[in-house]
Amino acid sequence: MTDMPTSPRSTAEIDAVFGDGPLSAAPAASLVGEWRRAGAFLKRPSLGVGAQDGAPLKVLARIYALDMAAMAVLITMASIAVAAGVYIPETALAGIEFTPLVIASVVIGAPVLEEIFFRGWLSGKPAHIFALLAIILGAVAFGFAHQSAPMLGLAAPVIGIAAAIGLAYWLRDRPPFGWFAFAFPAFFWLSTIAFALVHLWNFEEGSLAILLPLVLPQFILGALLGYMRVRIGLWAAIALHAAHNATALSVAALAMGAGG
Repeated sequence: MTDMPTSPRSTAEIDAVFGDGPLSAAPAASLVGEWRRAGAFLKRPSLGVGAQDGAPLKVLARIYALDMAAMAVLITMASIAVAAGVYIPETALAGIEFTPLVIASVVIGAPVLEEIFFRGWLSGKPAHIFALLAIILGAVAFGFAHQSAPMLGLAAPVIGIAAAIGLAYWLRDRPPFGWFAFAFPAFFWLSTIAFALVHLWNFEEGSLAILLPLVLPQFILGALLGYMRVRIGLWAAIALHAAHNATALSVAALAMGAGG
């Protein structure tokens, strides 16, 4: 199969890449081609991306490279701002000791939980949407009942997870909701924005005017994770998220070692 040398411009080209055509399932011919394909998707998010039928790890590696390129640009801009005297608040994680538990939480726990919550349902399929709702209801029930009725509170998340597994299995063959596919661009960007905003909790001080630009890395990452979720699957979004966090953790550890 061949691929387009440039990003799609016409409706026919977009449908070929993001619709049911044979090109939609093939990896792009080059690294830049994959980046252009991701850019075309972000201009017009759609559930119509063809399922990846070959070389998913190649696509994953290319989008990881795009993520790292974007992070390098943002780090350079931040360094210039600091050199110019702009104050950038430290995150709540600054100076934290990198214990095995912390590393596992950042590299494994956070990617799995955050991808399930923020992008697991982006398939638009009833199985994924209702399974997530069951988990959320279980968590809410735990929050309300764990003090007044400890046993019920402890049972609530277990029941929620069991219900989620049952719903996912029962509804596994149902196609995406039509209304979800129609409104997918809104759902995609709401998910991406929510993912970025939740990381404001990483900072203990600073006004929104200062903090909002600091979660731009999470906004960019969230958009790329959403693309991977739709193009390949949830596992690819989790893998990219884990690779991003592992790289960030490694850079932070090296910086702390150099500074110490």
